[in-house]
Amino acid sequence: MAIRILDDDLTSEATLGLIARHLDGMKEYSPPESVHALDAEALRDPAVRFWSAWIDGELAGIGALKALDDQRGELKSMRVYDRFRGAGVGRALLRHIIAAARDGGMTSLWLETGTTPDFAPAQRLYESEGFQTCEPFDGYAHDRFSRFMTRTI
Repeated sequence: MAIRILDDDLTSEATLGLIARHLDGMKEYSPPESVHALDAEALRDPAVRFWSAWIDGELAGIGALKALDDQRGELKSMRVYDRFRGAGVGRALLRHIIAAARDGGMTSLWLETGTTPDFAPAQRLYESEGFQTCEPFDGYAHDRFSRFMTRTI
């Protein structure tokens, strides 16, 4: 099963639907003040690059990279449709984003993820790709529903 990762212009119904599902999921597992996911409009910001992953013509996942400055990027909106979990989509997207950040001259990546058990698979993925827990960054604050991670690239 081949995974194709494409630059995405955030106009397809499939992509917009998965972004909406991602936001709904974040609101389901975290209180409103602890939801840091971006909506489609915020993902269209010029500082953000957005990708979608496809398997056999079907949207399987999404992910974004937000430039914090010339050297640092933040992972945003990583989401895989439930039916594609365990198929390597999240890892493929993450590695694609890491490569794009490195190719763009960035030297470190940062992320915020949740702390409830629902976020354990994401945390394991990030840890397996070299991310380590860190202090809040770039305007985030300590929050029992947030875990902050970073890695050098």
